[in-house]
Amino acid sequence: MTLRLKYFLLIVTGLVLTANVSVAQEKNASANSKEAKGDAHYNDYAFIDAREAYIKAVESGYRSVNVLSRLGDSYYFNGEYEDAAKWYGALFSFSEEIDSEYIYRYAQSLKTLGKYATADRIMNKLNEVASTDDRGELFSEERNYLKLIELQSGRFNVFTVPFNSELSDYAPTLNGGEIIFTSNRKTRTASQRVHDWNDQPFSELYCIIVSEEGEPNRFRSKVNSRFHESSAVFSKDGQTMYFTRNNFTDRKRGRDGAGTTHLKLYRSKRTEKGWGEAEELPFNSDEFSNAHPALSKDGKYLIFSSDRPGGEGQSDLYKVSIEGDSFGEPESLGDTVNTEGRETFPFVDSNGDLYFASDGHVGLGGLDIFVSELNSEGNYEKGFNIGAPINSMADDFSFVINSTTGLGYFASNRKGGQGEDDIYSFEQTAQLIKNCRQSLSGEVRDEDTDDLITDAKVVLLDNDNNVLEETRTNINGAFSFDVIECSTGYAIRASKEDFSTSEKSFVTTGEYESAVKKTLYLVSEEDKEIRDAKVGEDLGVLLNLNPIYFDLSQSYIRPDAQIELLKVVEAMNKFPNLKIDVRSHTDSRSSDSFNLRLSEARAQATIDYIVGAGISRDRISGRGYGESQLLNRCANGVACSESEHQLNRRSEFIIVQK
Repeated sequence: MTLRLKYFLLIVTGLVLTANVSVAQEKNASANSKEAKGDAHYNDYAFIDAREAYIKAVESGYRSVNVLSRLGDSYYFNGEYEDAAKWYGALFSFSEEIDSEYIYRYAQSLKTLGKYATADRIMNKLNEVASTDDRGELFSEERNYLKLIELQSGRFNVFTVPFNSELSDYAPTLNGGEIIFTSNRKTRTASQRVHDWNDQPFSELYCIIVSEEGEPNRFRSKVNSRFHESSAVFSKDGQTMYFTRNNFTDRKRGRDGAGTTHLKLYRSKRTEKGWGEAEELPFNSDEFSNAHPALSKDGKYLIFSSDRPGGEGQSDLYKVSIEGDSFGEPESLGDTVNTEGRETFPFVDSNGDLYFASDGHVGLGGLDIFVSELNSEGNYEKGFNIGAPINSMADDFSFVINSTTGLGYFASNRKGGQGEDDIYSFEQTAQLIKNCRQSLSGEVRDEDTDDLITDAKVVLLDNDNNVLEETRTNINGAFSFDVIECSTGYAIRASKEDFSTSEKSFVTTGEYESAVKKTLYLVSEEDKEIRDAKVGEDLGVLLNLNPIYFDLSQSYIRPDAQIELLKVVEAMNKFPNLKIDVRSHTDSRSSDSFNLRLSEARAQATIDYIVGAGISRDRISGRGYGESQLLNRCANGVACSESEHQLNRRSEFIIVQK
């Protein structure tokens, strides 16, 4: 893979241009001559020549931390991770005192080879030597990252495109019916310039109609220059474009104090004659790089990558307000997006979601693509790896998508491509995980019978008892809520007429896409009265039974009495520890002895019926009391009305054990 504008983000000066560095050569003049020669080329960003000099030094038997680390870098920053892992491994064997940055690069190189277990052990080493490095902290927090990435994977279908070259093609963007992208493909022109970094042509912007399969065309001449161009983005009306270029304004090449030409952002506006002259944006600097612009959903902000001082890491994402023809002050997107590594190639879709490439967030190896949602406060949340097949063990970057159609493009240097970096198209087949969320479902049941309860009201509450959502159970007694957040406290409350209300509190786990299931049990108001009743209370009163009638001077159970007695049976089935004493009473008419015998017979008939309905005989006792426990004045010889006598003719079902 070649080093181009992309790699200003892998090493800050990756595609910058330099003047001679005789000072560096003089500084190393006293060192081993082969190492010094390699250092001179390395400091001039001519990595291919530096590599050759270092290898000659190693072949002669010379070793040093400087030689081995820079040999690893010469491959790492060219995307040749297998060889990078070889030399970083040699560095680990040579010295125990290794800078944290090389520990991280070694782990990243191992990941691109699929050696995740070894890479994880190296990341543990990073935590030991640099406990404040947020890349190590992210690894510690997401040790199950492969499981999460696997959960996210499989949501895209990826396809090759016909316009890739044998070198590098990347940073696709859409403008109308055209794809504009970056390429350093070779042309037939004798004037095509070559970069010392990798002996390959400078990158330029190209365009092709989306449906065409022919050769792409170089973008308009007023945009492409003698140096690197890359990463264009267009306003919604297609009249303004922003892009990346080496520091080359008014046909003059700019340099910092050390003679380095950094990267800057430019703007060009469409006129009747085509694209106008590119103008440098005012927040650029000769002392650092700005690159890879994207526009916010509303077009009011430009989002870009920069290695400006004061950032989180080697390159961070920033936003700057667009105020007519002027701009505000750049602001960092914060540490939920930026890490001590490299964040680059931002893109914002029509939903406002931010996609970006990073090697600082935990991924599969090299650069991976992440997505971050914009919250209600206008800040981006933690980024989520979008998984395979978009991400791979190699570098994956410059992702763009039409959120309406689910179609888009990205670039990768994965194996099997036509060139060193290739553009791929894709279709999205499922929604991405953009935050840690879970689903909640469950049932509402009768606590005593375990029967499902339909049409019960179920409310989801937050920790402050605020109602978040409300639903009702279906014909199967089931309910569901689509989304709840991870590691958050909630309560669910179920209620229904004639039932007591039930509530259950819980805290969700940190497991992504987990399904939370809860069952709520309701107690009928009638059952609650029985549950709360004391020994000695009348079950018949609690059940609101109608009077148990018998025919005159008879003791058999009439059909209307059976209905009431079945209510007693149902209650005793619900409460298996419940024991009752059946007490049968008569009025004062007829003789005392007759009434006592009649009440005994009626009590026994009642007991026999309940036992016959399935209740164990040891749970029910009883006797007749005749007219010995009258409730009013209607004793023998007292003239009373029928209703007064009726009050004394009664059956009681006294609770003797619960």
